[in-house]
Amino acid sequence: MHSLAQFTVPAIADISDAPLTARLQHLLDNKTKPLGSLGRLESLALRIGQVLGTEAPALLQPQMLVCAGDHGLAAKGVSAFPSDVTWQMVENFLAGGAAVSVLARQHGLALTVVDCGVAKPIAPRDAAAPGAPQLLLRKVAPGTADASAGPAMTAEQCAQAITHGVEVVRALPGNALLLGEMGIANTSVASLLLARLAGLPLADVTGAGTGLDAAGIERKRAVLQQALDANAEATTPLAALAALGGYEVATLVGAVLQAALERRVIVVDGFITSAAVLVASRLQPAVLQRCVFAHRSGERGHSLMLAQMQAEPLLDLGLRLGEGSGAALAWPLLQSACAVLAEMASFESAGVATQTA
Repeated sequence: MHSLAQFTVPAIADISDAPLTARLQHLLDNKTKPLGSLGRLESLALRIGQVLGTEAPALLQPQMLVCAGDHGLAAKGVSAFPSDVTWQMVENFLAGGAAVSVLARQHGLALTVVDCGVAKPIAPRDAAAPGAPQLLLRKVAPGTADASAGPAMTAEQCAQAITHGVEVVRALPGNALLLGEMGIANTSVASLLLARLAGLPLADVTGAGTGLDAAGIERKRAVLQQALDANAEATTPLAALAALGGYEVATLVGAVLQAALERRVIVVDGFITSAAVLVASRLQPAVLQRCVFAHRSGERGHSLMLAQMQAEPLLDLGLRLGEGSGAALAWPLLQSACAVLAEMASFESAGVATQTA
């Protein structure tokens, strides 16, 4: 078994490189355009070059990783949907009918779905055809315990889930990882982790999730307060993750740590995947140097979570689906940023006059 006390968080190095950053900025400044006129696309190109450590970054074999798990809190009515939806959506991912399946297919993203702790057994699949979604069975248990009555996971279960995330990413090719998730009640988990790790009031960080009405949101807040009270001693990042989190979130924490260690570009989706990055960054702050935040979710609390990480998301489309859908939608912007660096002419090469004072 794994023990959180024995779990060694990998040291994530600071990748700040002033000479490389200066060279990348010089390249961008000398493209055939007014200075800074490509706006956020330029800062995105700079970030990708910094992560990959090169003036000519190329995004290779991008991987969409969707982690799924169920939550004991769901029985308390914190979601508008029953927990059965979790396994049903996993089947939908694999059948190619979910939003993330469609978007991954459109953008050439390899889709891996991980059963981290879905309540219903997911049948193993034969070897997936090339380009088809892949299923990995890494179930720690069939759903977490009810966090409103005590810890959602034992320390050993949490460490096992984190380790699964590390091992899954280690086996995936490519230099870019896009994060996705599925789990009825996991917006509650994200709210709990944000409230505990940032010291923010539950009222500020708790929203409608899958579509609760005003009364449902109040009921959800009351249940989440019970969870915070029942786990008042869980204040460190790993302890809070075990007490309040879910198997899919813990697996994503491991995935983020490993991807950061390998200097992959990490494309963060919405509220729940941001919660995993928040935990990982509290363990190793340099994780954030490798992250591109895809969008600002319509879920209450996500803006506050992004602020905790000083993150500036690329898109703001009112999305609140999860699954990795926002990460997939942002992906073409990363490709465009690399294309501008690689293919756009400089003033000198194009024989175009530079700006005069």
